[in-house]
Amino acid sequence: MRGIIAYGTYLPYNRLDRAAIGAALGAAPGKGTRTVASYDEDTTTMGVEAGRRLLASAPASAQPSALYFATAEPAYLDKTNATAIHAALGMDPGVFAADMMGSVRSGVGALRAAIDSRETAIAVLSDLRTGMPGGSDEAQGGDGAAAFLCGESDQVIAEYVGSSSITQEFLDRWRLPGDMASKVWEERFGEFVYVPMAKQAFSEALKGAELKPQDISHFVVAGMHARANRVAAGSVGVKPEAITDDMTAVMGNSGAAHGGIMLADVLDRAAPNQFVAVLVLADGATVMLFRTTDAVARYKRKETVRQQLAQGKPGLSYNAFLTWRNVLQREPPRRPDPDRPAAPPSFRSDAWKFGFMGSRCTACGTRHLPPQRVCVSCKATDKMTLERVADSAATVATFTIDRLAFSPSPPVVGAVVDFDGGGRLPCELTDVEPDKVAIGDRVEMTFRRIYTAEGIHNYFWKARPVRSS
Repeated sequence: MRGIIAYGTYLPYNRLDRAAIGAALGAAPGKGTRTVASYDEDTTTMGVEAGRRLLASAPASAQPSALYFATAEPAYLDKTNATAIHAALGMDPGVFAADMMGSVRSGVGALRAAIDSRETAIAVLSDLRTGMPGGSDEAQGGDGAAAFLCGESDQVIAEYVGSSSITQEFLDRWRLPGDMASKVWEERFGEFVYVPMAKQAFSEALKGAELKPQDISHFVVAGMHARANRVAAGSVGVKPEAITDDMTAVMGNSGAAHGGIMLADVLDRAAPNQFVAVLVLADGATVMLFRTTDAVARYKRKETVRQQLAQGKPGLSYNAFLTWRNVLQREPPRRPDPDRPAAPPSFRSDAWKFGFMGSRCTACGTRHLPPQRVCVSCKATDKMTLERVADSAATVATFTIDRLAFSPSPPVVGAVVDFDGGGRLPCELTDVEPDKVAIGDRVEMTFRRIYTAEGIHNYFWKARPVRSS
């Protein structure tokens, strides 16, 4: 059967209380929180983290032949962003990688492309939402990513049953290239155009699958128009208890990624032989139908969506949020600006820089970080094999807190970590509280943007604390 074989999600660690926005701007306090990508995260790094969680749960036999990356907020234009995700996941060079970007609809487009592919494919959906200070997009947005491995397999956890899509050109939400915030047409207009399309797409999808609205156990409705989402969810005839929580109260709306994150949350909780309908309202209406299999009950995931939400750190200051979004320009540390990464050495060392591959001496077994030709222990030359270290846990051997180093969010916490299985590395810690770091802390690696210089993003790996689920 064909369908979803594995999935993974990533929600950033930091949370912004909506009340903090109102307090800073002298406006009415909002309720709930939103997820916030850190200063060293973007849609590419979040996509990598979702992809890593997917691959950790995927069966070894399901090897992807393609990777589709969808986002409305790409880190690069002209340059393909999916190639960085491809490299950071350690994928074979023969795996095709391409972007689908620039619109919220691209998220469901990537998932459809992976499902419709003749081969096994990965869809990575990632988005970073912002808006004008004090606006609804700023408060109601959220950051996150989801990834799905789709294909033909006897280990499918959600069988693809069918889909239907309505496409129509109209002006509801738009943003010109280079603009920070989106513009939205009058709210009632969005409801007027979306709800009829939702009804039509849902009806046609059920008809093609020979299902009735009452057969749907989980109904996911995602889109940037909250009012249209609510009306559409209640107007297609599904049981009220089947309508899933969109989680916007605790994480915000993650745009192109939100339908995928909601689908993953359903799969976290679904029982076998349940029908799941996913409705995405974005420049039209798309419905995808799935039936969970017995394999969903045996599926081993690193963390559920709800566990990631519970692990988040609340209390991010509004000033820090504005700084991370480059809305508030603050005086940087008085240190030389970092140099831009050079293309030739980055190309030569891509297995290390992106894939975080070490080398192990075949003569004595010593692991080297970064990869070396000559073993530091037995001095054997060119007797090395590459091995991926990105998924190995490590222990903090020593650390320092540097309040003078260049960083958009000082202080910098530098550490030397020892990896399980061998290897020692000096690196930066992220998603960490400086006054709580201790020698002996357990950490894991995460793909981050170290800095951006002259329009070039310098991606590499940092360590973050291991947090229990």
